[in-house]
Amino acid sequence: MELRHLHYFIAVAEELHFSRAAERLHIAQPPLSQQIRDLEVELGVQLFERTKRRVELTTPGKVFLEKSRLVLQQVDQAIIAVQKASRGEIGRLT
Repeated sequence: MELRHLHYFIAVAEELHFSRAAERLHIAQPPLSQQIRDLEVELGVQLFERTKRRVELTTPGKVFLEKSRLVLQQVDQAIIAVQKASRGEIGRLT
């Protein structure tokens, strides 16, 4: 699993619409749908209930949305911390 898969999943979960999520992500809708299907296969769970008229998160999808947001927040925090360390703003001087 790659971070982009989490970004894709979160976009679809927030939009509850594959075409709008694809537009938001600046990618085509068919590859986005395929990436979400691949993610579901990798996880072994169905993240979305899909009909021709609507898309809804399943219970596992709701849990994964919450945890995915946390993961991306932690990645952002790690990036900020490593940049501060690189500039000497954090860490120890000896």
